[in-house]
Amino acid sequence: MIKLDAATVLLQWATGGLLFLWFTTRKHEMSAGYSWLIRASFLVLAAGGAAAGIATDFLPIRDISAIAVAVVSLLTIRRKNVHLDLVAPAIGFIGLIAAAVHATDGASNITVNLLRVLVGTVFLGAVSDAMLLGHWYLVQPGMPRKLINEITTAVIYMWPLEVVVLLLPTGMISVLNGSVDDGWNGVLGWFWLASAVVTGVLALVTRAALKERSYSAVMAATGLMYLAILTAFCTDIVGRALLA
Repeated sequence: MIKLDAATVLLQWATGGLLFLWFTTRKHEMSAGYSWLIRASFLVLAAGGAAAGIATDFLPIRDISAIAVAVVSLLTIRRKNVHLDLVAPAIGFIGLIAAAVHATDGASNITVNLLRVLVGTVFLGAVSDAMLLGHWYLVQPGMPRKLINEITTAVIYMWPLEVVVLLLPTGMISVLNGSVDDGWNGVLGWFWLASAVVTGVLALVTRAALKERSYSAVMAATGLMYLAILTAFCTDIVGRALLA
């Protein structure tokens, strides 16, 4: 089976968020302030992941990678070279691969666990950065609408992948049909299913809202992404916790 811990989740969140910082800024259409905000935010999460790992179950590659992600984010916090933004997530993925392999009891589960950790990282990063980017339109209202359209589209593409990797055996189908006991008479399994469906619906509604030309459409999309973060984390964390 698969072990889920806070250190890995925080490193996932930081790595995914920093990856989508590069995705958003790669065309040099954002102000430097947005980059500073994202690096600082996910720097804290990476540091928290390292602290959690060291305090509870030290895994050298994962936790040293988390420290390195935080350090690189700090050193590049005011840099304008967007290509440097790929360094921190690259380091983070190394730590996450190590964490995924370490958390797997049987060799047959390694591929499934790797997929769940890596896809979950990208999925959570896309959803988080979509919300943060929507807020940045308040600071820089002249930004092209295509920036938030692109990251919302990324969320839509990642959503089915996230669901599929959690359905892979032994997966959430086993929870839903009772083969795996969720400890709540099946309630948590159905909660996961509802969260997964609602996340996809919210992403699609956000994309539809952004087709409106008014500025308020971006604010509506941001609000929808707030909700999507909650349901997305429930989809990923609850699913992986039930399968632990």
